[in-house]
Amino acid sequence: MSDLFYKPKNIYETASDELVSKFYSYAESYREFLNSAKTERECAESAVKLAKSKGFWEYVPGEKINPGDKIFSVNHGKAVTLAVIGKRSLRDGVNIVAAHIDAPRLDLKGSPLYEDGEMAFLKTHYYGGVKKYQWHAIPLEIRGVVITSDGNAVNVSIGSDKSDPQFVITDILPHLGADQQKKVLADAFPGEGLNILIGSKPDSSDSEEKEKVKLGVLKLLNEKYGIKEEDFLSAELEIVPAFEVRDIGLDRSMLGGYGHDDRVCSYAALTALTDLEDTPDKTAVALLVDKEEIGSEGVTGMQSRAFERFLGSLTRAQGISLDDCLSESFCVSADVCNAFDPNFPEVSDKRNNARLNYGVSFMKYTGSRGKSGSNDANAETIGKLRRIFAANDVAWQMGELGKVDQGGGGTVAMYMARRNIETIDAGVPVLSMHAPFELISKADLYMTYKAMLALYEN
Repeated sequence: MSDLFYKPKNIYETASDELVSKFYSYAESYREFLNSAKTERECAESAVKLAKSKGFWEYVPGEKINPGDKIFSVNHGKAVTLAVIGKRSLRDGVNIVAAHIDAPRLDLKGSPLYEDGEMAFLKTHYYGGVKKYQWHAIPLEIRGVVITSDGNAVNVSIGSDKSDPQFVITDILPHLGADQQKKVLADAFPGEGLNILIGSKPDSSDSEEKEKVKLGVLKLLNEKYGIKEEDFLSAELEIVPAFEVRDIGLDRSMLGGYGHDDRVCSYAALTALTDLEDTPDKTAVALLVDKEEIGSEGVTGMQSRAFERFLGSLTRAQGISLDDCLSESFCVSADVCNAFDPNFPEVSDKRNNARLNYGVSFMKYTGSRGKSGSNDANAETIGKLRRIFAANDVAWQMGELGKVDQGGGGTVAMYMARRNIETIDAGVPVLSMHAPFELISKADLYMTYKAMLALYEN
């Protein structure tokens, strides 16, 4: 075939047995991470634990920094910035990989517990873009933190251990679902109907109490965690799927699990940074943030000034301007994209959509329709990446988020670009994105890690 044609290939067509073994080995470490980190708090804790094991230490603003220093900073327990100080001055900029560690889920409301029909339920409010019907009739866990009236923080995790009970949102049986099936999905599964069944056994110790099942649940929570109903007001409890990460396919080439979006890119960014063996030329930064699924708002989101505070403290330590550093910096907004799905070909431009097993996907633009809400990287940025990846044997592809008029979505890229940082989107292609059980390719996962490592080193 003429070398004038562009013909991307499936990674497995040319991958050696040794390389395939690396795909599967790296996927095992990621599986362990994803199983244990189902909330943004847990992701931040896991990131810090891994960083400390690799010689990173918590940076205090004002401290001097030297080439080779490995530092991190935690923002309100739900976002982490990590850096390896490079040989060159920060005046020459830094190389950043920014990813998010929150994922679509259900949050408990402030006053969630109630009894109806002699069953106890928890009211929820969905977080991020979800298809509500997907959360019915699947096993669920409760994870998070409760701040009691005396100010103590109580960590809650129910449903992950084999001996734990699990929870569920009930659905109507098909025999009685004729009216439900006539409705559009948004009406058939209303958000106020996402109520978690948490108990059905009445407590008979108080003969005057009308809500005996609710009382029984409160007693159990009080015995195990020392909390009362009022403590829900100052709680941050999340409902997440109780699925373990599993190999998918007879060839075990895929991983299925909850939270690939965007913990898969976060893990690649984190491990690439902590695996750096030599001091990089430019300072390398991994930025793991919260709140992307609801617009990157809040003190732990990408629109927060926490990043400027961290990087500004480093530039002051070197006596240079933060603005000078930002203008010379480069950022990969590491977020997943959709993989082409033959079951739903009508939503994608087949020629331009990312595919499973073709490597990490870079996206010149995201946004919706007329590129609204997009960063839209320039040609020079993509040219730079082509050269880096060719030199480091990184399998990569270009993608976009569906057909032009189909919809779309955004990432943290626009917020990094606002800081005058050259930015491009990149990530792992995902099937069933935002579902309670998403799918990725092990080959794409490893190539995303390899791409991040090459960016840090170059």
